[in-house]
Amino acid sequence: MDNTVLVSLSQQLASFQSMDTIANNLANISTPAFKREEMKFEEYVETSAPAEGQTGPQTVSFVQNVGLVRDLSEGRLETTGAPYDLAINGNGYFVVQTAAGDRYTRDGHFMLNAEGQLVTSNGDPVMGDGGAVTISPDDGNITIAADGTVTGKQGQLAKLRVVDFADERQLIKQGASLYTTSQQPVTASDASIEQGMIEASNVQPVIEIANMIEVSRAYQMTASLAQSESDLKRQAIQQLGSVQG
Repeated sequence: MDNTVLVSLSQQLASFQSMDTIANNLANISTPAFKREEMKFEEYVETSAPAEGQTGPQTVSFVQNVGLVRDLSEGRLETTGAPYDLAINGNGYFVVQTAAGDRYTRDGHFMLNAEGQLVTSNGDPVMGDGGAVTISPDDGNITIAADGTVTGKQGQLAKLRVVDFADERQLIKQGASLYTTSQQPVTASDASIEQGMIEASNVQPVIEIANMIEVSRAYQMTASLAQSESDLKRQAIQQLGSVQG
């Protein structure tokens, strides 16, 4: 397989990966606290021996995938009025207890389960400083302060754990909203909890669609280059065959 085809394949693969990431962003426009992602690529240069008519080593430039970059900017805060919908204004993550251990999220669309525990939409308990947060019907109207203090008519019930990390980019995504990390969490210093609100996804549809069009055009140009190379080979073979005949 010649270099033109290999270069075209590397660029087409990059376009496919970019399109897949853009599609995932668009699919999560309505996912609370979803952070958009973007593929990053770099040039990979390989040296090859000269072909007939060429002198000296020849360099060929390929496209190499170096991973995903997550946009950590905050989504807008949307008012829902639901007492257990919580948004974090500033840096920080809620702590959630899952079967695999503690996980971290900014998706504050919470509810009460049958046992009165504050849980995520997947049923995982939301953690406070003293463990899972439990609220009973006798606690009346619940108020959650900016510092995470949960208060009912009998007084303070719990205080939500809101943590931060030295490097947010090292968080590993597990699903659309949960993250894990080997870093040690610390208490978030500048986080403010907003009750009755949800952080929306930070995906901007217009930007994603523009990126999709750009990637599609790049793919088409690369496909045209590969087709032109194939046509040239076919014509050369046909002419060679007619000469030999």
